[in-house]
Amino acid sequence: MEKYFDHEKLDVYRAAIGFVVLVNDMIPTLPRGRAYLADQIQRAASSIALNIAERAGEYSGNEKIRFYRMAKRSATECASILDICKQLQLIEIQLFTKGRNLLLRIVAMLIKLSK
Repeated sequence: MEKYFDHEKLDVYRAAIGFVVLVNDMIPTLPRGRAYLADQIQRAASSIALNIAERAGEYSGNEKIRFYRMAKRSATECASILDICKQLQLIEIQLFTKGRNLLLRIVAMLIKLSK
């Protein structure tokens, strides 16, 4: 029987990893000269998953909630970066919509878990 870390069992963690993969697929489509956006969204996307995983290793209830809040802030940062990319016409609308929908789902789960 395969063993899992606690965070690997969470739907929100799996969704966050899915967003990291989406961002990884998006990066090569960005035009040259937009490395700052690529770097920022890669770091923020990774931060969502990393904070969820870090929360799983915490015992204090207040600290657990703090990690979920940090993950939520990173998710909303990613949403803003996607919006910038959309407004500057740097990404296709389908990719924007897929990323935005995934982030909305992640944020909803994080809010629920924080209560």
